[in-house]
Amino acid sequence: MITIVDYQMGNLRSVQKALERVGSETRITGDPEQIATAEKLVLPGVGAFGDAMHELKVRDIVPAIGAFVRGGRPFLGICLGLQLLFDSSDEGGNHEGLGIIPGKVVRFDGLAPELKVPHMGWNTLEHVQSVPILDAISSESHFYFVHSHYVVPAAPEVVAAKTTYGTSFCAMICHENVMATQFHPEKSQQVGLQMLSNFAAL
Repeated sequence: MITIVDYQMGNLRSVQKALERVGSETRITGDPEQIATAEKLVLPGVGAFGDAMHELKVRDIVPAIGAFVRGGRPFLGICLGLQLLFDSSDEGGNHEGLGIIPGKVVRFDGLAPELKVPHMGWNTLEHVQSVPILDAISSESHFYFVHSHYVVPAAPEVVAAKTTYGTSFCAMICHENVMATQFHPEKSQQVGLQMLSNFAAL
């Protein structure tokens, strides 16, 4: 069973449908107890960092996510769900994150005029780590991105993959049981389904 966190900020149904396509049983919930005790957990997200943290706090989901991660079970963050893992974001001010992965979230800055923000489109990945979630996925594979900010981990060793949009940036992290992507595997066609299948098999 894969649990998808509902905090009113995610593209929950598209993530759920993609996981079900690879044969996974899923549930969507905002219940802190179900989140803390899940077998596998997915934190999706679309929207503003500050609003997302507010929703997680008012629903008492922050300690539940922390308890889940400390339990050592597989965790997958997607897009905003990656960014929320970090200490802080400069999106619309300075906002405190979950603090699970040391580092910060910053806006694309100083790009060439032809490179628009948000970054929207298909990019390949430069694999930095050999991790199970990337099994059977080549560096020529394209994933779908849509974002204005990106993560800057304090520890380079958590970076699992990079990509480039004017500047090279972290596209995916993997640290112990915590995995997260800036791109949307659920919108990345067959290669995205392969990644979700890899996660489900952990």
